[in-house]
Amino acid sequence: MDRILFVCLGNICRSPLAHGVAEHIVNTKRLELFIDSAGTSDWHKGEAPCEHSIKVAKQYNIDISQQHSRPIIQEDITSFNYIVAMDKQNKSDLEAFGFSNVYLLGDFGDYQGGDVPDPYFFEGFEGFDHVYNMVSVCVEDFMEKVENGSL
Repeated sequence: MDRILFVCLGNICRSPLAHGVAEHIVNTKRLELFIDSAGTSDWHKGEAPCEHSIKVAKQYNIDISQQHSRPIIQEDITSFNYIVAMDKQNKSDLEAFGFSNVYLLGDFGDYQGGDVPDPYFFEGFEGFDHVYNMVSVCVEDFMEKVENGSL
């Protein structure tokens, strides 16, 4: 079974959203894929996704409330077929950690390599809407390519 790991810095907002969207696709299409997410830091280890990420996901009937933040570990390098970074700094940190062939989520869905922005850089809840929309489009495109074997 192929395994996909979505990664951001703290694993409480962006990568949990990507994890949730991908898991929703897997469950809807009954795909044989394992989905997980992690952070390049351990700042929020064991914490649930942030309240706003849970709320925006729930608006699209996706429940991420049971996820818990975890840092990347050495075993992830060999355990996952696909590693997907939310931004260029995450990608660089993952490669420095020892991962190879790391995908940038913004390379999918016609975002031309754009970083998935940290929603906390926006005022209020609008950042979470913006991030969810970008993540959703990019994850759908990425998952379609995984499903079709075109990566």
